[in-house]
Amino acid sequence: MSAMQAAIEKHPKKTDVFIQYGTAGFRTKAELLDHVVFRMGLLAALRSRAKGSAAIGLMITASHNPEEDNGVKLIEPYGEMLDQEWEPLATKIANASDEELQEELSKVTILTRIDVNKPATVFIGRDTRPSSLSLCEAAISGVMAYDGHAVNYGVLSTPMLHYFVYFHNSSSGIGNNVGSCSSIATETQIKEAYFNKLASAFKELRKQNNREGNYTSEIEFDGANGVGSIVMKELLPYLNGSIKINFHNCDTTSKGKLNYLCGADYVNSRKKPAEGVNCPPMSRIVSVDGDADRVVYWFMDSEGNFNLLDGDRIATLVAGYLMELVNESGLHLNLGIVQTAYANGSSTKYISEVLKVPVSCVPTGVKHLHHKALEYDIGVYFEANGHGTVVFSNNARNLIIKACNDQSMNERKRQWVLRLRQLTELINSTVGDAISDMLLVEVILQDRGWGLKEWLSLYKDFASRHLKVTVKDRNIIKTADAERKCVSPEGLQDKIDEIVKNYKQGRSFVRPSGTEDVVRVYSEAETQEAADKLAIEVGRIVYELAGGVGPVPS
Repeated sequence: MSAMQAAIEKHPKKTDVFIQYGTAGFRTKAELLDHVVFRMGLLAALRSRAKGSAAIGLMITASHNPEEDNGVKLIEPYGEMLDQEWEPLATKIANASDEELQEELSKVTILTRIDVNKPATVFIGRDTRPSSLSLCEAAISGVMAYDGHAVNYGVLSTPMLHYFVYFHNSSSGIGNNVGSCSSIATETQIKEAYFNKLASAFKELRKQNNREGNYTSEIEFDGANGVGSIVMKELLPYLNGSIKINFHNCDTTSKGKLNYLCGADYVNSRKKPAEGVNCPPMSRIVSVDGDADRVVYWFMDSEGNFNLLDGDRIATLVAGYLMELVNESGLHLNLGIVQTAYANGSSTKYISEVLKVPVSCVPTGVKHLHHKALEYDIGVYFEANGHGTVVFSNNARNLIIKACNDQSMNERKRQWVLRLRQLTELINSTVGDAISDMLLVEVILQDRGWGLKEWLSLYKDFASRHLKVTVKDRNIIKTADAERKCVSPEGLQDKIDEIVKNYKQGRSFVRPSGTEDVVRVYSEAETQEAADKLAIEVGRIVYELAGGVGPVPS
C-alpha cells in the first residue's frame, strides 16, 4: 500500500454532506472536517509546487463562529486569500470519494501543469478551539502524504499566519527552492519579526505625536476568549508601556467560552455590550473576534447607552487621516475607500461629501474588497463587522521611500512622509488584522487628540436592521450592482423600490446567503422603528416571491 493510500484510509470521508470553499475557506461543524483538512494539506502541497515551491499557508479556524464549528483556508505566497480559480478545485477535492481522490489530485496536477517532484512547503496555524489540534494533525498528515514539508506554528492569530507566509516568501525569494528547511525562520524568529514590526512603528508614531488633548492611553481589551488575548499579551513587552491595556474575556481553556456573548461579532451584530467587560462609563473598549482578524470599538456613556464604533467608523477615521498625510506630504497618490452594500449610508455620504475621498462598492466578501482596494495607490477597506486593512501599491511605497531619501525636501513635508512610511510598517496589508488595526486607531486618536465623543461625532449613523428569510432555494435570488439590486425573481426589486419610497432616508437590499437557504435582508431609515418596519415589509415580499418556508418575518 502506498503512503498516500495509507494516509487516505487514516482520514476517510465519513459524510456525504457537500461542503464548498468560500471567502472564509471551508467552515462547518468540526466533526465533519477531518477528511477535508487532510485533503487541504494535500492541496496546499500542490499549490506550493504550482507557485515555484513558495510557502503556502493553511489556517485552521472558524473565526467568530461558535466553538463547536471549525474551518480551514489556504493562504497564497504573499499573504493573499486563495486564488479564486483554485476554489472550485478545493471544493472538488474536499467532496471526492476516497476512491476518486487520487485521480482528482492527478487531474489538478495535469490541469495546472505542476511538477510534483518540486519541493513543497506549507505553514500551518490553528486557533484555540478544542478541535483544532486534531485537525492540525490531519493537515500535517496531508502535506506529508504528498511529500511536502509541513511547518507547524501552533496557536496563533489568522493575520499572523498571513504575515508569516508573506515574510518568508518575501525574504527568501519565491521560486528559489524556498521549501528548503534551512531557509525557514523558527517560530521565535518569525514572531519577533511580526511583533517588532508593529511595536517599532507604533512607538515611533506615538513619539512623533504631541496633540493628546482628550485622548487617554488606556484601553479595555475584550479578547473573545480566543487567540487575540494571547497575541496581545505577547505583544505588550515590545510596546514598552506606551499604552495601558486591561484584559477581559481571556479564558482560552474553559469549554464553551470562545466567542460566547463577547467579541467583535457579538458586539457588532447584537449592538450590545460584551459580557465579562464591566468598566466605568466612557471607557474605551476594543473587541476582537476568535481568531483576531476583526475589531470594533464601543463604550457605555454616562446615561447607560451603548455606543458602537464599527468597521465603517474605523474606515472613515483611517481614510481621513491618510488623506491629510498625503495632502500635507505633497505626494501624488490616489486614495480610495472600498465598501459593501452593508456599509451605513451615512458613512458613505460623509466619505464622499466631507472627506472628498472616492468610494467604490463591491459584493460582500473580503476577497472582493481587497481586490478592488489594489486599484488605488492607497486603498482602505473595512466591512462593518470590523474586518479590514489598508493596502499600499508598489508605486505608493516607492514614492514614499524616495521622498524619505530626498535631501532637498522641505523638513515639514518630510515629517508627513516619515509618518506615512511608519504607517506602512504598522499596517498588516496582507489581511484584516485586529491587533494592527487597533494600534492604527490608537495612533490616529492620539494624534488628533480625540476621545470617543469626538470620533463618534464625525457623522450620525442611519438606523439599520438585518433579518433573514428562510427559503426553499436561495439560488432563486440573483443580484447585480454589487448586490444592491435584485434581478431575480422578476418584480421583486420593483416592489422593494415601492416600499422604500415610503421611508425617510430609506434604503433596503436583499442577497442570498453563501452557505444556507436563507435570503438576507438589510434596511436603513431615519429611525430604528422605521428601519425595523422597512426590513419586515421587504422580508415579507421576499417570503412571498422567493418561496419562503418557516415563520413569516415579523
